[in-house]
Amino acid sequence: MNTYKLRILFVAVCTSLMFVQCGNDDDNILIIEDEPVAIDFSGDWTQEDSMGRPGINTVFSGSDDVKNDFNSRIPTDRASFQPIFQNTLELYHDVYAMSLGIPVEDLDYEANILTLDAATFTTVLAQFDALQVAPNAPTTYFDGTNALTGRNLNDDVIDISLTLMFGGMTGTRFDGNNGTPQLTSDGVGLGDRTFGSFPYLNTPN
Repeated sequence: MNTYKLRILFVAVCTSLMFVQCGNDDDNILIIEDEPVAIDFSGDWTQEDSMGRPGINTVFSGSDDVKNDFNSRIPTDRASFQPIFQNTLELYHDVYAMSLGIPVEDLDYEANILTLDAATFTTVLAQFDALQVAPNAPTTYFDGTNALTGRNLNDDVIDISLTLMFGGMTGTRFDGNNGTPQLTSDGVGLGDRTFGSFPYLNTPN
């Protein structure tokens, strides 16, 4: 199905949902404008995308082919991506070392604030690229104590991810201080949004 057809399908679905209500049964029937409509789930279906942690596939896959392969798999079928992710993580550190003109081995990845070494960290990224929820712990991407127990609306997940990549054991290894570059933040704040009521928009300029 090409992009044009997908757009038409998306518009059609969104329009239909304005007039849809669900029945109290499981017989694949929708009620549209008071009329029952059967849903046909027959045929072969292919997973084209997956939603896990923001940016993981984009940042670590390295090529469109790998990205597409990653998206087509369920999380428990992604062990083969760990070496690719680790190589990419270490390459980011090598590039910075080369930009400084120092040996790449002098600037290797350092275990992060979760004490995860490169192999363990990239295993988590590859095989557990799904948003977990811990029902008996605070919901947060990382709050300094709890990690990956969910995602709070005001969690800056990109900064947290960058800190896990470049912050080292203290979280401040490359934070822009002591002559280091700022690699632990994208510099984009939350704006003036408040999360009391949807849709959480900034004040218009």
